Amino acid sequence: MSLHVNKKGIRVLGIAESFRREYEKSVLAGVVMRSDFIIDGVAFNRITVGGMDATEGVLRVFDSLQRDDINIMMLNGCVISWFNVIDINGVYERLGIPLICVTYEESEGLEEHIARHFEAVERDSRIEAYKRLGDRVLVRLHNDFNVLIRFLGMEKSEATAVLKKFTSHGRVPEPLRVAKIAARASLRSGLEG
Repeated sequence: MSLHVNKKGIRVLGIAESFRREYEKSVLAGVVMRSDFIIDGVAFNRITVGGMDATEGVLRVFDSLQRDDINIMMLNGCVISWFNVIDINGVYERLGIPLICVTYEESEGLEEHIARHFEAVERDSRIEAYKRLGDRVLVRLHNDFNVLIRFLGMEKSEATAVLKKFTSHGRVPEPLRVAKIAARASLRSGLEG
């Protein structure tokens, strides 16, 4: 399946979160953005800080939009809201649309952090979910910034082209930057309830 990355009307659903450790729930925001940076959809959901419901939260954001014209999903990280792991394979299998999970920093992995904060059964299932995400791949954007990605349903060259198309400055693609702003605003306004 070819993505037609240069198609004018290509739409990305960017999903980002905002949380505070002292809150029980975090806010997920989803922003549908066209390649000309026009926003034509926004959705919100809540997931548990330190829970294991991020996958369901991402799917609820997608479902609430009631759209069949989203070409690609972009996630601002696969481990969000204090070690809440998104099952990107499950999301991809359920929705059948290409997916890119973007992160910004090199790391040695999260196993030790998870082990420090969670008890045996929860720790082990969380580490297993984290390992299933697989390795990240380095991508250099057109502005000499690097990002680390996991991707499904497309080639690395297509994922790179999409990221370049949707990143106007810095290293955060616009759908994720706007979704993060929306999630923060929602959290600050008390909608985290």
